[in-house]
Order: sequence, then C-alpha cells, then structure tokens
Amino acid sequence: MTIAFLNGEFLPLEQAQISPMDRGFLFGDGIYEVIPTLNGKAVGLGWHLERLNDGLTALGIVNPNTDDSWAELINTLVQKNSQGLNSDSIGVYIQVTRGTVMQRAHGFPQDVAPTVFAFAFATAAPPIPDREKVKVFSVITSADRRWQRCNIKSTSLLGNVLHYQEGNVAGKQETILYNDEQEITEASACNIFIVHQGEILTPPLDNQILPGITRRIVIESLAREGIKVKEQPISLEQLRLADEVWLTSSSKEIAPVTAVDDTPVGNGEVGEMWLKALTCFNKHKFSL
Repeated sequence: MTIAFLNGEFLPLEQAQISPMDRGFLFGDGIYEVIPTLNGKAVGLGWHLERLNDGLTALGIVNPNTDDSWAELINTLVQKNSQGLNSDSIGVYIQVTRGTVMQRAHGFPQDVAPTVFAFAFATAAPPIPDREKVKVFSVITSADRRWQRCNIKSTSLLGNVLHYQEGNVAGKQETILYNDEQEITEASACNIFIVHQGEILTPPLDNQILPGITRRIVIESLAREGIKVKEQPISLEQLRLADEVWLTSSSKEIAPVTAVDDTPVGNGEVGEMWLKALTCFNKHKFSL
C-alpha cells in the first residue's frame, strides 16, 4: 500500500481525492517536482526545491511550505513507503496547484489555498557504470510543438506526452526535439548532451528548455573534475554527427543514446566520455 500526502494528511494513495473543480484538473494550473532518492538520501534536493519555488513564483502561487517543511515531507514519504516499495531507489512526486474554487473561470481566484499532493514510487536502479552492460536508448527527432514557456515545470504536459508517444509509436524510447531554427531544445522528458569533436555540449537554458536538475549536477560534477561543458546551441546536423548523445533526467540520470532516427551515434557503441561523466556524477551527486 502506497502512502500519499494530500493537504496536510497522510493517507493511502487510493483514498486521496481531489475536487474536479481544482484548477489543476480544469486548467493544468500548477507545477510539480520529482525528487529522486537513493538509500533514503535525496539527490539535488536544494536545487529541486529552488526550481519548485521558481515555478510557483512564475505562476503567482504562494509557496505553501518552507524548504525545511518540504524536506521533512519528502523524508517522511520515503520512510513510510520504503518497505512497501521494496526499493533503494525511490522518487517523490510533488504537485502544487492553485487550488479549488467552485466556479470555472480563467482569471486567478483570490484567497484560495493551494492544493498540495505528493506520493512516493519506486524508480529504476541507477545506470550501471559499464559501457557493455548499461541500458542504451534509441530515439527519433521531431519538430518541437510545445508551448513557449517550457522553463516552467508545469503540470500542463500534453505537448510532452504527445511527443513522447510519437517516439513510443515508432518503437523508440524518446523523442529529441528541435525548433524552427533546426536547433535542439530537449527531449520530451529529458535534457540533451552531445559529445562533438571532443567537446561536451548542451543547449543553453532559455524558455524552450526545462532547467533540469540532473543536467545541472552533470555540468557541476564535471567542472569539479576539470571537464568543461559548453552551453551553446546545438544544430540538428551536429546531433546527427555527434560521437555521443546522452539523455539526462532525475529517473535516468545519464542515459546513453546509440541511435538517432535509426542511424547509429558514432560507432554505435556507448562512448568513453559517457562513462567518465557518469563516474563524475556518482562521485558528486550527493554533495551538490
């Protein structure tokens, strides 16, 4: 039985009920975070909470908790669910919506308490730091058709869902997106890194890209080891000529891509730079 949290109460997940008049249900009017934990310890907690607060501020929703309260909630959910989930890798999903009001209207209501919902779930084990044994990904590319404020981790994810399904229907594990200038933005649920001509590149943050916490940890952990990541535009052509391509997210950490649009990446094998990046990530992920 999974124990969830809803508006101040811990309860079985199947008993959690939210009004259909909640603005998260009606408008997707809210934000969310997914915080990964390993052996009970959160990865990138401070940066996740910073992004959560930034998202709430962008939507004009007052943060209903302090950072300490969020941390306590996350720890409690992990503790209450660790035995039932039977996993060392547990993710905590947090969603905050503007709240419930008994009238459907586009304008923001006044003096409404936010709805806070959270639950824990088992996640896949971290990737194996072995080029021969790690799970590899095959992806397609597609024109980015999402809204223009992807830097907000909004619950309005239909655009991402449709892009992910596009890859799924093609028998792939992800869809890498590009804009009207034929520049890579991100994938449907991941950030992107490539290794091109010996350099590690990732698209710079702007309104087209979610500021991924794993992305940030990768950049900072490599920097600690004296390895520079260049944040610069990546063309679709550069992606296709890359020696290595990686997907990063809280659930995947750093996942190697070995084929893009059915064409092998580099020599079609997991690259040496990926192994170096994952090694740096594992070394520093709890200290950043």
